[in-house]
Formats: sequence, structure tokens, C-alpha cells
Amino acid sequence: MAILLLLLVCFFTTLIFSTSGSSNALAETPLGSPNILLILADDMGYGDLGCMGSEHLQTPRLDQLAASGVLCKQAYVASAVCSPSRAGLITGRDPRRFGYEGNLNEEANHYATRPELLGLPPGEHTLADHLRSAGYRTSLIGKWHLGMSDLFHPQNRGFDYFCGMLGGGHGYFPDPDNNRLQRNGEPLREFSSPYLTDFFTDEAIDWIKESTSSTAKPTPWFLYLSYNAPHGPRQARPEDEAIFESIQDPKRRTYAAMVYAMDRGIGRVLSLLEETGQRDNTLICFFSDNGGATNNGSWNGPLSGVKGCLKEGGIRVPMIWSWPAKIPVQPEQNGVVSSLDLLPTFLAAAKANPLPLAPPRSHEDQNNREKIVRKYGEYDGVNLLPLLQGTAEPQRRTLFWRLQGQAAILDGKDKLIHLSHRPAELFDPTADVAESNNRMNDDPTRAAELYQMLGGWQSLLPTVPLWGSSPYWSSQSAQHYDKWQPSVEPN
Repeated sequence: MAILLLLLVCFFTTLIFSTSGSSNALAETPLGSPNILLILADDMGYGDLGCMGSEHLQTPRLDQLAASGVLCKQAYVASAVCSPSRAGLITGRDPRRFGYEGNLNEEANHYATRPELLGLPPGEHTLADHLRSAGYRTSLIGKWHLGMSDLFHPQNRGFDYFCGMLGGGHGYFPDPDNNRLQRNGEPLREFSSPYLTDFFTDEAIDWIKESTSSTAKPTPWFLYLSYNAPHGPRQARPEDEAIFESIQDPKRRTYAAMVYAMDRGIGRVLSLLEETGQRDNTLICFFSDNGGATNNGSWNGPLSGVKGCLKEGGIRVPMIWSWPAKIPVQPEQNGVVSSLDLLPTFLAAAKANPLPLAPPRSHEDQNNREKIVRKYGEYDGVNLLPLLQGTAEPQRRTLFWRLQGQAAILDGKDKLIHLSHRPAELFDPTADVAESNNRMNDDPTRAAELYQMLGGWQSLLPTVPLWGSSPYWSSQSAQHYDKWQPSVEPN
């Protein structure tokens, strides 16, 4: 009998250790961990939601989402263009730290010093890496835009499932025989909907259903629903565009229909969560990867600037948070928050710790890397849950940007923009949202202090940009500072 008991003890001990070391790490998932749904729009204007002041667009489900939680009106993204902005939100680290500064497009191949580095550096952990290590199922549906090769593929970057496009743009009516879409590495030839926004929504719904239909132990999931709407090309379903026939500007009319389709899709996902009893314990965050673009019919409302420049219109977005079980409904939040805050907030909700920072890569200066980690920490965001739950006041924040000859710092209420084509400018975007009052001559002492902080940050960056951008984009950015001013909503 003693021998039998000993054998049973050995068997169960082996079973416990083998389970805890499994790739799913299901035994390590804290009880009650929420599902996490990150929804990203692409090039959406700051004013292009009903809850943000639009009188001509229809976004009822996003407005309801904001009403169910917290609408943050002074949220910032990591860059004024798509790819580095996404590199920041997916890693929780300022993308300039690892050389991810310029946009990743066809031209990057001509301006790269090391083409094999054209993507999110393999040593950088993603949200999916962190959450999968905490026992989550992970999925990306939609736009990736962080590298095209297998080295950078989403399924090699923490995502169990991927359906979408690796690049930065795609037509909205994909040809089954001529498209750049894939599912888990296999080219797509069939679509549940002829319109891409609806197809991505279908995929999200199917994946959530599949992830929650198993009879095994319930496992929390992380879904990154990365719409490419309303990024160009301007293409909408005719029946959606007909809803906005009162909008005279054809560009704005098509844009309104594209946003409407995205809002409808988000509504379908939310309805599924409600029907399946998952809504209360699903943490949802929605925002755009940068401000409205020059060519898609978007509207940045009271902000000056546009995608590609470091005025508010390029980097400031509305951000919606909702988690009915944990985040009470509260009036709009005007404290400074950042897309870099996703990582610590998601991990706090999941009761998980971040993975340790990977060792420096060959292209990084180790001395500078150690200095910047000592000064700013390994990650750049803060846990927003206390703020969102109303148990803490907004923190004083210091954020940095650099792009195509532009650099900027926001410290407290003051923002300094350093430009290559004209003298620097100093603003208070909290009180002067349009950035119409340049205070450089009024407060030279504060300007000098911000100059020093910005220079100190740049001197500590452990690597130069991994690739360059065409001079065309620097010229475009310079024009945006004067051309794109606050305006009434186009109609």
C-alpha cells in the first residue's frame, strides 16, 4: 500500500509540473481575469464621433460605449503616423527607443541601412506576448503594419491567430484572386462579406465564438481588432453612402459611410458579448492610431495639425475605456493619457507582471540603453485603472515624440515643438487646444527648460532610426503646420 501511495504522489506531482509548464499556461491565469478587447481605428479625425461633437456622422455604438465607461479627450499616441504609433501601443515602449521612428512603407526599402530590420525588432515583447504568458488566448484581426517577413509575422509575435494584412493599406472590396490578405499565413480566397470592414467584423465574431465555445476550463482572451477604416482608399458600400446623401462634400460623404460601417461592426461585436454574458467582464479600449489624414475626408475638430505633424491634430485622439464590472461610468476624463498606457493597464487588469526586457540587440548602444532605463524605466506607460475607476487624480505626464525633422515634448501642461523649418513653438494644449497662442517669447525660461529635457531624452536614445523616410514627407509635414487649422465640420 505504501508503494502504491508513493507512486500516486509521484504521478500527480509530475502532472502538476508538466501542466504548469505548458505553452497555454492555463493554470497560471488568475481567476476573474477579464477578456481584453483592443479596437483600433486608422486615421480617424479627432472630431469624428458623435460624442466628440460630430453632427453629420453616425456613431451610435461608439457613443454608447463611451457612455458606458470613460471618454478620455486628451489621449496621445506614440507617433503621428501609423506604423511607429502601432509599434508603441503594442510594446508599451516609446518606439524611438528601439529605432522605430519613420513610417514603414515602400519607400523605407530605399532609405534603410539594414533592410532585414524593417519591422518590429524581434527582441521587443508585444501585448500578445505578455498576455499569452499570463494564460490568455490571443488574436489579431485586421491591419498589422509592423513588418512583412516571417520574422515579424504576428504569429511569431505572441498572437495565436491572425487574419488580415501585414502591410499598411488595402482596398475595401478585395478580389478573391488578387489581394494581400491571409489567415494564419495562408492566402485568402473566400470572404464572408465583400466589404473588408464587415469581413474583419465577421472574423472577430467567429474567433470570439470559437474561443468561448470550448467545454474545457474557461480561458480569458485578448483580441486586437485593428480596422483599417477609415484609412484610404476612400471606398464605401453604396447602401452605407446613401445614408449620408445630405453631406454635400463627396469625400466627406464616403468617409462618413466608412466610419458608419466600422461603428456598425463594433456594435455587432458588443452585441455578441452582451448575448453571451461576457460584456461585464470584458475590458475594452478604443482609439485611433493617429489623427485625421489630409486625404480621407476626416475632421480634427478644434485641433490644428493633421496626421504627419506633431501639433495636436496629428497625435491627439479620443480614447474610450469600458469595463462595466470594474470601471464606473464617469464624466469625460481630461487628464493626459497615452497609448503607451495600454500595457500596464491591461496587465494590471489581468493581475500579471510584464515579461523582463530582452537583452540589447546588436544595433543598440548598451550604455545609453542602461541610462534611459534607469531614468525612465523599462516601459513608458502608467496603469490607468485607478484614474478610470475614479480613485486617483490625473498624473503629471511627460511624453516625447520625434518624426521627420520634428521633435516635441509635453511636460505637464506645456508642450514644446522643435521644427527643422522654423523656430520652435511653445503651447499650453490643455487651455489652448487649437495651439493658436505661441508662448515662446512670453516664457523663454520654460521654453529653455523644455529644450533641455527634449535634448536630454534624444541624447539617451540607444539607437538611431532603423530606416529613413523620403524627404517628401518632411516637406509635407512642414506644410501641415500652417495649412491645417481648426474648422467647422465639413458638410
